[in-house]
Amino acid sequence: MIQQTGAQAEDPVEETDGRRRRGQDNRARIVTAMLETIRSGDLSPSAEQVALRADVGLRTVFRHFKDMDSLYSEMSQVIEDELRAVITTPFRSTDWKDRVLELVDRRAFGFEKIAPFKHASEAYRHRSRFLDADSGRLVKALRKILDRELPATVAADTLTVEALDLLLSFEAWSRLRREQGRSVEESIAILRAAVGRLLEARP
Repeated sequence: MIQQTGAQAEDPVEETDGRRRRGQDNRARIVTAMLETIRSGDLSPSAEQVALRADVGLRTVFRHFKDMDSLYSEMSQVIEDELRAVITTPFRSTDWKDRVLELVDRRAFGFEKIAPFKHASEAYRHRSRFLDADSGRLVKALRKILDRELPATVAADTLTVEALDLLLSFEAWSRLRREQGRSVEESIAILRAAVGRLLEARP
């Protein structure tokens, strides 16, 4: 009777599972490398840079991601996951005005965490229909949260609602932090003051 060698005796199922695990590990390393590169300040990394940081071949990157757009789509999922944790946090106050002011604080925390990735996606957005649509979904999701907290009398005031939506947007936060050079604490104070003044006139 002929005995199989170790290689010959290897279970095909185990071999397949091993390849799958290696593939999943490589995919995770590629995504992590992308995020780390962006977090370090390079908002438009190339596939070569990502491959080098992930310590995989360029062909491996494109085996898992057919193009850079699909890699950016994976990054968008990270942005969504980061914000979901902030969005679903219960409000401390039962008063609607205080809850709107709480939105300033919680969005400041969330926006600061996703800022590098959001800026990176904006740099690439003009070349990506996915990222353009994804940005629109984020705006709508944040607006829905604001609308939910406003009483009917305020929701009917278009000027107030649109101004609040603008002040609570990522773009307002980014403008204060980058172009105007304000610290996190200063940016929160500025937005709380602006939002507070809009709410003062409301019953």
